[in-house]
Amino acid sequence: MEGRRLSLSPLLFSVLVLLWGSAAAMEYFNGNYNYSDALSKSLLYFEAQRSGRLPYNQRVTWRDHSGLTDGLEQGVDLVGGYYDAGDHVKFGLPMAFTITMLSWGVIEYGDAIAAAGEYGHALEAIKWGTDYFIKAHTHPNVLWAEVGDGDTDHYCWQRPEDMTTSRQAYKIDAENPGSDLAGETAAAMAAASIVFRASNPHYSHLLLHHAQQLFEFGDKYRGNYDSSIGVVKSYYASVSGYKDELLWAALWLYRATDDDAYLNYLLRNAHSFGGVGWAISEFSWDVKFAGVQILAAKVLMENSDLGSDREEVLQQYRNKAEYYLCSCLNRNDNGSNSNVERTPGGLLYVRQWNNMQYVSTAAFLLAVYSDYLPESGGVNCPGGRVGSQELLDMAKSQVDYILGSNPMGTSYLVGFGPKYPRRVHHRGASVVSYKHNKGFIGCTQGYDNWYGRREPNPNVVVGALVGGPDNYDKFRDERGNYMQTEACTYNTAPLVGVFAKLNRFAQPNLHKFTSRAYSY
Repeated sequence: MEGRRLSLSPLLFSVLVLLWGSAAAMEYFNGNYNYSDALSKSLLYFEAQRSGRLPYNQRVTWRDHSGLTDGLEQGVDLVGGYYDAGDHVKFGLPMAFTITMLSWGVIEYGDAIAAAGEYGHALEAIKWGTDYFIKAHTHPNVLWAEVGDGDTDHYCWQRPEDMTTSRQAYKIDAENPGSDLAGETAAAMAAASIVFRASNPHYSHLLLHHAQQLFEFGDKYRGNYDSSIGVVKSYYASVSGYKDELLWAALWLYRATDDDAYLNYLLRNAHSFGGVGWAISEFSWDVKFAGVQILAAKVLMENSDLGSDREEVLQQYRNKAEYYLCSCLNRNDNGSNSNVERTPGGLLYVRQWNNMQYVSTAAFLLAVYSDYLPESGGVNCPGGRVGSQELLDMAKSQVDYILGSNPMGTSYLVGFGPKYPRRVHHRGASVVSYKHNKGFIGCTQGYDNWYGRREPNPNVVVGALVGGPDNYDKFRDERGNYMQTEACTYNTAPLVGVFAKLNRFAQPNLHKFTSRAYSY
């Protein structure tokens, strides 16, 4: 049996979990999935989330053009970009984080993505976002932050092609600052400029130009974007403030330009901005400190001639980066808040609502840090020294849980494997495709005729990573259970790079799942 993973029915799997205990069952049946298939599906998801005029090579055929008048009332072209989740508001902050993470994945694992035949699709997913950011950055100190209104949008259950809700657009500027949004968008465009440097140097230069302007704008006119745009507070409030995004942007600009001015900014503001003060156990669209600390540690490990003063500050960043990693590995001190909670099945558990976003980002940071460590290096956790292989093993365990190694025997990546959520909380997926029925479906008609249906969604939103199970590994596949069944772009984005890395090292005895036929 050793080295092989049996194909079990969910019922038999559950029986074994009960007999042996979930931890033992997980360990015994741990193995390799078809990570190449997961990678392909994860990139397909971003095509389902596209807003605007869809291209000729659109593969998700149950979608059609939408949001074609976005920005018209404000006299600006804001057509394009992504819907963040199962609704139709275009929120700038999570969209930018999505593009940053997609770009980071390509920067780290571009060769592996190319080997799986998905490099072109990865670049298309990034460019769909950055093209929109270029449009949204209409002046050096103006960035359009949101299109649509969350309150009115949530009153309706419509396909994006039928939208009748408000498409009001909101911006940040010198009088209404948003350093967090400007910083994250700068980070996204700087990271993407690295991605496109070889294949499209003109576009790369354009992205870098916008990134530098946005960083200067965010740094000069400081403030939280949700103080300037009140309508976003109920949906994507900037709880961590803007200082983490400014550090994040500076680091990405340093990577994109090798300009010491950006590194000096990171070092000069390390203490006052909390970069070396916050010991963080999560990484998300809102809280960037762990990502900043991981990248700063990389700068330290790759450079031996920075000077003692710089190295001292970067070492402080590294110490906080490794606190995050140790907390994921349950290797910090035994204090109740020093380690990330785990479910009985081994899933990292941060909070009830959309927990999988924290799992996918943790898997990514664990994976990249395992690459950053030198061969003889390790992480000195309070609970013992950890090597690069243990970091990667932890990342793999989280990915495998997502793909089906869990007490429910469910893949939480929609469309992957024989069992996955069929009632995703997603307007477009849950209503008959516009391609099949062009008859208008009104605001409340969608709720009346589609939202409450017990049947599976008529369209499969392939590659979506749903919110996932609760802290006891329980999951209810119900459309109204949005805390568990809604998916977001920033859930899936970090997985693209991790799937590619795991696929590179996967053993040949991959699982070949045979899912039911469905149309993209």
